[in-house]
Amino acid sequence: MNRLNGQQVTIGYGEHVIVSDLDVEIPDGKVTSIIGPNGCGKSTLLKALSRLLSVKNGEILLDGKNIHTQSTKEIAKKIAILPQSPDVADGLTAGELVSYGRFPHQKGFGRLSAEDKEEIDWALKVTGTYDFKHRAINDLSGGQRQRVWIAMALAQKTDIIFLDEPTTYLDISHQLEILELVQELNREHGTTIVMVLHDINQAIRFSDHLIAMKGGDIVSSGETHEVLTKEILEQVFNIDAELSTDPRTGKPMLVTYDLLCKHYSKV
Repeated sequence: MNRLNGQQVTIGYGEHVIVSDLDVEIPDGKVTSIIGPNGCGKSTLLKALSRLLSVKNGEILLDGKNIHTQSTKEIAKKIAILPQSPDVADGLTAGELVSYGRFPHQKGFGRLSAEDKEEIDWALKVTGTYDFKHRAINDLSGGQRQRVWIAMALAQKTDIIFLDEPTTYLDISHQLEILELVQELNREHGTTIVMVLHDINQAIRFSDHLIAMKGGDIVSSGETHEVLTKEILEQVFNIDAELSTDPRTGKPMLVTYDLLCKHYSKV
């Protein structure tokens, strides 16, 4: 059991508050996607839940314990995060990058143990990247690189993985490849997944639980059919949506939409 929740959390950067007095709960062993318009606080909430960002008020609790009272190494044994557009040093191989995921488990001088090497190879194989083990990350395609980053998160052997827009800059087939991998990790290994996605239909198809945000608040949270309704989409995205049923999954599907009222930002 890995219960992750936030109680009355206020989050921001400097004096600028993005999220205020928010309560949130992440279901254990499920895939949760956070959706909402740009600037609504999706990535900010993700960073706070994963301890990349401190909260100004309130608490983020993992199994009842405040994550900020635990050591970085202990948290890294429980939580892995794949940030948006991660950078990598030139010349680093896929195997070397994945080996960084073993840091929380290493002792002494940080040399890789036989167990570390087994976990690295397992993570590479599970993500279909074992053949790239000795290739430089910069020589791989976008989809291949994203799989290697996920392999690094897997090598940490955590029960929770956070993914911030994991399909950014990928073409549609590679997006599908990454999301199918994420779903497989959840179903076959019981990993709790929390991700920020922009594509609503992808969020519905590959998630068990949705959190819809607007203006730093959670408008709705629950199973996909509870959150993806015409009324909630209108409230969150200011759109008049037409919904149907996905013939492959039986879940709701956004077919088309119009803006309810046009509003333009000043340039």
